[in-house]
Amino acid sequence: METVTIETSDGMPVAGLRYTPQGRARAVVVLAAAMGVRQDFYAAFAAFLAEQGIAVLSFDYRGVGRSVPVAFRRSLRGFQADLFDWAERDYNAALLAAKAWQPDVPLLIVGHSLGGQLPGLLPDNHLVDGILTIATGSGYWRENAPQLKRFVWFMWYFAVPVYTRLFGYFPGKKVRKVGDLPKGVIYQWSRWCRNPHYVSDARGRPIRAGFEKIRVPFLSISFTDDEMMSRTNIDRLHDCYRNARMERRYIRPSDVQAARIGHFGFFRPQFRESLWRDALTWIEQRTADRNQAQSAA
Repeated sequence: METVTIETSDGMPVAGLRYTPQGRARAVVVLAAAMGVRQDFYAAFAAFLAEQGIAVLSFDYRGVGRSVPVAFRRSLRGFQADLFDWAERDYNAALLAAKAWQPDVPLLIVGHSLGGQLPGLLPDNHLVDGILTIATGSGYWRENAPQLKRFVWFMWYFAVPVYTRLFGYFPGKKVRKVGDLPKGVIYQWSRWCRNPHYVSDARGRPIRAGFEKIRVPFLSISFTDDEMMSRTNIDRLHDCYRNARMERRYIRPSDVQAARIGHFGFFRPQFRESLWRDALTWIEQRTADRNQAQSAA
């Protein structure tokens, strides 16, 4: 693993971690995080892929983890960023950096939650050879899993407006919700989560064109015991990728001899020989498919 700096289109440096396999990489994966989750959370899974010959580039969105500028380490008050910055600048820059790093192998996305929601907003998503999403769905609150729906209305209609106005950013660490987030990010995410269309513009109109451009193989892995995403959330989001070659897997914990998986559990090392192997097999198949297509051409 090595630390790298990813340069974005507006000059904001974003922190990344590269996991390099021994020998020639068979594919390169951009590993995109969930809302407020640091890239370090994914280190074990990224290292596993690298052990299997898959290069991995993870990154922190601006204002999160290693991508918080020194001047804002104590407080994100005044830090400017929204979800379009995260997608069109940070995530897209990671995509380009991965392609430049490993130009001759298939480029894939593995997106957890938010990381699987944003590929439709990436200007250069045409470079991608396949997308795998983990526990990804729409955040529309009225369709959330029952255990989240009971109290998430309080988050969007009280906690976000009150705490963000008071602190100048969302103090997630203090209130134990999703982590500290820039004001522009939390306000935009709140609007999305209150909108049945979810990914939408400032007027509340759905944004779909970039999602519909994606036609590559696509695997959604989700879990029946996800405490955040209902199956309706999951299907609603993946329906936006209507031209992708979509496969959807809804996994019960009992399918992998586990008592619990939930929204974050996929990335626990206990699933190395089950869920991780399944994901690896899918990535390897995409690599084989692309190589076969190139040979035929």
